Amino acid sequence: MKEAAFIVDHDLAPFVNCIYTDENFDVNGHTNIPLYADGYPGIMFQQTENGFFLLPKNKKLSELFLFGQTLEPVSLDIKGPYKFVIIQLYPFASKYLLDIDPKVLNDDCYDLLQIDYIDVEKYRQLLMQTNSLDEQVKIISNLMRELIRTHKVSENDTIEKAISIIINNSGQIKIKELLDKIYMTERTFERNFLAYIGLTPKQFSKIIQFQSSINKLTQSTYNSLLDVGYDSGFSDQSHFIRTFKSYTGQTPSYYLNHLSNR
Repeated sequence: MKEAAFIVDHDLAPFVNCIYTDENFDVNGHTNIPLYADGYPGIMFQQTENGFFLLPKNKKLSELFLFGQTLEPVSLDIKGPYKFVIIQLYPFASKYLLDIDPKVLNDDCYDLLQIDYIDVEKYRQLLMQTNSLDEQVKIISNLMRELIRTHKVSENDTIEKAISIIINNSGQIKIKELLDKIYMTERTFERNFLAYIGLTPKQFSKIIQFQSSINKLTQSTYNSLLDVGYDSGFSDQSHFIRTFKSYTGQTPSYYLNHLSNR
């Protein structure tokens, strides 16, 4: 996937982390895109003749959907040509958009076309009528605005601050340290975090730690997998390998070798 340089509107910048696009014109192609845990939900608009499928569930996805947190290794499977736009959201944004329990989105996708309290079909048709990525991003942005206005979920500044601290520390911060920075009891924090993110603070920290390690694997500054594991905050190599495999289904060495052969 290619990260695109789109200017996010000022009012949506607190919700949008970045924007990805990808396309393939091979009519005989078969593409499998692994999706690993990264802590970010998102909205995807996709165009293909044969459909997008979420594996291993073999679930055919809507043209316009919201995906939640990824905990288990999953992938997108596409046959033939395709094009898609992903608006990657900050972890709390799906709560503001749909006002549903975000846990139901873990390892799954929510078909935005099934919403009946706003006319999502209108947005889908507008998306299908243009090939301009800039225009498609604007259309999805307007959909986000209408969803947020409809639900009017109050923002939780404390949870947003906690997420920022966890990300800035690459997941390597103890919950007690975090509580000292946000001035909240552990029980209240756990309850609010789960309600807005769909994960416990420890689960989310572990995902961010894993993402830090996967980014380090691609850097030439590390001499060994052991160095990557230690620098990512894992206590030993076996802990690093076990965690990495739980999110990807692969060992770090297998992942790295596969990456270098692409």
